[in-house]
Amino acid sequence: MAGTDRRAVRRARRSRPTIFNSALDVERWTFDVFGKHRMKRYLITGASRGIGRAIAEKLAVEDTVLLLHGRDTVALAQTRKAVEPRCAKVILLVHDLAKVSGVSDLIAQVGSGPIDLLVNNAGVAVVKPFTEITPIEWEQTVGVNITAPFLLTQRFVPRMPPGSSVVNILSVAAKTAFPNWSAYCMSKFALEGFSRCVREELRDRKIRVINVYPAATDTEIWDRVEGRWPREKMMSATQVADAVAFALARPTDTLVESIMLSSLAGNL
Repeated sequence: MAGTDRRAVRRARRSRPTIFNSALDVERWTFDVFGKHRMKRYLITGASRGIGRAIAEKLAVEDTVLLLHGRDTVALAQTRKAVEPRCAKVILLVHDLAKVSGVSDLIAQVGSGPIDLLVNNAGVAVVKPFTEITPIEWEQTVGVNITAPFLLTQRFVPRMPPGSSVVNILSVAAKTAFPNWSAYCMSKFALEGFSRCVREELRDRKIRVINVYPAATDTEIWDRVEGRWPREKMMSATQVADAVAFALARPTDTLVESIMLSSLAGNL
């Protein structure tokens, strides 16, 4: 592309709004300003901080539109500020995935354009004895950790071209039982089973389903968990993002089905 054309693209990027209210506005960023080159569109849930933000920072490249979901508008804006200089556009999606209506609103805002990558990362953790878990806490865990990934995968996969990927951020809690983590473990076990079945259904369409199982990772989730946890021994969100980027960088006919990640300190 000539230098003049590149300057025109940069001016067009800066002149357009970042937060859109309609699907039509979002779909305008399916192609570049010349209407010729289709840009990649990556949707990442839970991108306001932690692993989601680290993945967004890792995948922010030219000619890519990042659709970033989160509930904390201030933190989400900080993610946008970090990645916007390196990608074509950042679109913020502020919705509550604990509610089916919130998931539906997100789907409607994204519109009907193609999606090249879906990262199901948003999650909640209720840590207490199972006898103390309230029905509302149980429903929220199911809503965010299971129902939302199910609905997003169901709605967006049909518009994914061959070579696209679905990345599910699971946990070692999908493989191991931990006392007082029954709701969280249940949700991750369920999402793993769903993901493995979907992977087999999508093989013929050349769409990859990648499951990532991080051990304890030093994110803000631990701020809300009672007790003292050795966060200095945990993995960083960046290490998880590096693993995701590695899997996505494999040739499109190669599938890294599962990535197990742990600190040398072991499960904490």
